[in-house]
Amino acid sequence: MTSTRRHFLAMVAFGAACALAHQAQAFAASKLAPHRAIYEMTLEEARSASGITGIDGRMVFEFTGSACDGYSLNMRMVTQMTDSQGQTSLTDLRSSTWEQGDGKKFRFQSAQYLNEKLGDVTMGRAVRAAPKEAVNVKLSQPSRAELDISGRIFFPTQHSIALIEKALEGKSVFQAKIYDGSEKGRKVYETTAIIGAKVKPGSDKGGLEPAAKEKKLGELPSWPVSIGYFEPTTGDLTPSYQIDFRLYENGVSRELLIDYGDFSIHGTLTSLEYLKEKECK
Repeated sequence: MTSTRRHFLAMVAFGAACALAHQAQAFAASKLAPHRAIYEMTLEEARSASGITGIDGRMVFEFTGSACDGYSLNMRMVTQMTDSQGQTSLTDLRSSTWEQGDGKKFRFQSAQYLNEKLGDVTMGRAVRAAPKEAVNVKLSQPSRAELDISGRIFFPTQHSIALIEKALEGKSVFQAKIYDGSEKGRKVYETTAIIGAKVKPGSDKGGLEPAAKEKKLGELPSWPVSIGYFEPTTGDLTPSYQIDFRLYENGVSRELLIDYGDFSIHGTLTSLEYLKEKECK
């Protein structure tokens, strides 16, 4: 397996897919719609160095929760990858996270299957006394470990809320360090989010997928968002990966593009179901 393909397996489960999904949680303070979304994933572009000639699959994620009960996300992404020699491999990436409404606690677990054989498993939790204080992480898999993360660290939902606040303020750039449990629970990413101009309801000229039209996403305001994830220690100006997507006011995302440098994957929204909302008591 090439290093690029190993990178793909390691990053998607808790990096790209969850990063997109957690953006849906940003509107929890207003009228976020709990929902289940399905995306068809296809290869957008690949350089010859990647050794990849095709990717086809599906990503499903389900978001539920509230500020009082916390926010839960279950994600599964199954893809078939074809390399330059015509060989195919099937990857099945599954993750589940829960984040406390006040940003003090974060639980995560993920599993990666390659050709139906279980590979990496990550499980752990992160806690802190206050949202702006240092984070203590305790990992139970792949091995027991404990680490402390100092500085201003955002959990995914916390980052999303801050991101939307910046968008509503008309800001175009937001930089932050994020801990989301990726890379076996030992990674902190420095991120730079570029927030595009607000798209007013009814002015989306790009056209909507049938699932988006059915749920009347075009009647809601949205923002084009691009987030680059950088290694914190290298100072490299090129992100490890970048995610572009359109984020709607109710928390639904579409027009997904995950760019790993050597190759990129496009996600098309094919199904959208709104789930019952649980009110805080």
